[in-house]
Amino acid sequence: MNKDYEDKLFDEGHKIIVGIDEVGRGPFFGDVLACAIAFEKDFFMEEVNDSKKLSQKKREKIFKELVKNAIGIGIGKASPEEIDEINIKEATHLAMQRAVEDFHDNMNNKIKPDIILIDAEKIDVDVEQRAIVHGDATVFTIAAASIVAKVLRDADITYLAQKYPDYDLENNKGYGTKKHREAILKYGPTPLHRKTFLRKLLGNDDAK
Repeated sequence: MNKDYEDKLFDEGHKIIVGIDEVGRGPFFGDVLACAIAFEKDFFMEEVNDSKKLSQKKREKIFKELVKNAIGIGIGKASPEEIDEINIKEATHLAMQRAVEDFHDNMNNKIKPDIILIDAEKIDVDVEQRAIVHGDATVFTIAAASIVAKVLRDADITYLAQKYPDYDLENNKGYGTKKHREAILKYGPTPLHRKTFLRKLLGNDDAK
């Protein structure tokens, strides 16, 4: 992991280079959450990598440094209801768009990015964009966004696990583990389960 991609853009005159990534496409439960984040040219952390390749403890440690050093950050979510209504791909784009709309500095002043770097997606915002395949594993700012998104979504699900204790959410984070599937079959889906994701498990008639 390096900042070669961003350094080239800084050299071209871009100042606010925003990385965007999302977490939560695959789970049965909860929001999809996206983060938009930007840093000064000279900020870099060697430990940053795709969030899926880091332990929870490592992610949480890096998260604190990323948030502390960010010159701007935005968070966007799309709900299970929206996911069911418009499909997960469109809901992911919606969460990313909301993250850009929420993008602000540490004084809560809204900022418009100069350019957006996204992991293999394109979204409907009036900002120059670069879609980079495997960006979360190769581009520092996208990887940083993936870490922040993962830590925040995990925290959301851990909190919700207290409300829905029967589904082992604190461990599965909403993903369709064996224990989670068995709980859905036993207790039924909660209001925060994605009904369209449960069609195969429950049968079409029960997951509309």
